[in-house]
Amino acid sequence: MAKNRNKKKKLKNGSAPMDLTSDEQVFHVPQAMDTSEPGASRTSIGGPHRKTKGVQMKRTKNVRKMKAIDKAISKNEQSEQKISKNESKITRIQSAKKLYD
Repeated sequence: MAKNRNKKKKLKNGSAPMDLTSDEQVFHVPQAMDTSEPGASRTSIGGPHRKTKGVQMKRTKNVRKMKAIDKAISKNEQSEQKISKNESKITRIQSAKKLYD
């Protein structure tokens, strides 16, 4: 289907397409006035708590920082376990040597 690229040109001329059907019976029923605000329905889409890109970047930076801290803590714990294991090994070896001396 072809795009209508001349839409703006038609509107500039003032001849916009209109429905010219005429019905003999026209009912004028009073309608209630719409008092709802048009912007009220849009709050559910984004909400007042919508985050910007800058905040998101800051969050990812903090996540990286927290991961690095957790990694450093786990490395520190692993090194402490190795040291304690090595010390216990040394004490076992020395106690075994004392038994044979």
